[in-house]
Amino acid sequence: MDRRTFLGALAGSLLAAPLAARAQQAGKVYRIGVLGASRSPSPAVADALGLGLLDHRWIEGENFVFVKREADALEGYPQAAAELVARRLDVIVTGLGEPGVEALKHATMAIPIVMQVSADPVGSGLVASLARPGGNVTGMSILAPEVAGKRLELLEEAVPRAMRVAVLWNATYPSKAVEVRNTEVAARRLNVIVHSIEVRGSDALVTLADPLTILSAQEIVRYATANRLPMISEVRQFADAGALVTYGPNLADLFRRAAGHVDRILRGALPGDLPVEQPTKFELLINLKTAKALGLTIPPSLLQRADQVIE
Repeated sequence: MDRRTFLGALAGSLLAAPLAARAQQAGKVYRIGVLGASRSPSPAVADALGLGLLDHRWIEGENFVFVKREADALEGYPQAAAELVARRLDVIVTGLGEPGVEALKHATMAIPIVMQVSADPVGSGLVASLARPGGNVTGMSILAPEVAGKRLELLEEAVPRAMRVAVLWNATYPSKAVEVRNTEVAARRLNVIVHSIEVRGSDALVTLADPLTILSAQEIVRYATANRLPMISEVRQFADAGALVTYGPNLADLFRRAAGHVDRILRGALPGDLPVEQPTKFELLINLKTAKALGLTIPPSLLQRADQVIE
């Protein structure tokens, strides 16, 4: 090995040392930070991380403890993230999507960050690539932009008369603009007109999920039903609230699988070397009670493909 190669290898090892030093130590109680929302979207999702860690033989109170901070509004994320970073954690996990991860990245470049959900981690600049994230962030992606077109196709199948579709979305949430554009591309293929946010005069409604819209699911569904707007969204919380159709990744499964990244990091892996994983379980949910209230008949072919029919 020549001098230049030796110095390069030495520099690389020194840069990696702070993260590599987190390799699992016998008898140590690790500290896992969690940045979340005080109003959890559902018990199944809230419990998923703990169950996932148990899959890897991590037992709360025995070989790890949770350190939690919560914030429901975007403006509260930076303070909650800073408070977590100050607690000398071994790894931090968040299910608040891109805004939560960005708040944590601004607070630390040293502590590993595991995202339980991210709509478009590459497009939003959180990671360099899915295969090699680089930096201190890794975790799970929900393929939101790619699924947007499929969701509109399902809505058209359930409500063939819908020619004007409104898209309700949080414009302050990074990556949602990409989902809107993908929905518009699918709309042109299906000969459907898409209106962003403008609901009045529409035949159906697509609601894109983020922490804000999920927390407002009951109100959004109530509005859609009162205005006789068939609605499709991407997470189970909207189906439980009464949305006509829901299609997207199973969040509980995604959150549970994120524990695998935590496990590998606590055992010494560098987050930048761990590929961002994508969903393997998608669920199609149809609410027949809502269909009846709207005077709709769901095609049998669509009902047969549903993972769950709510009656």
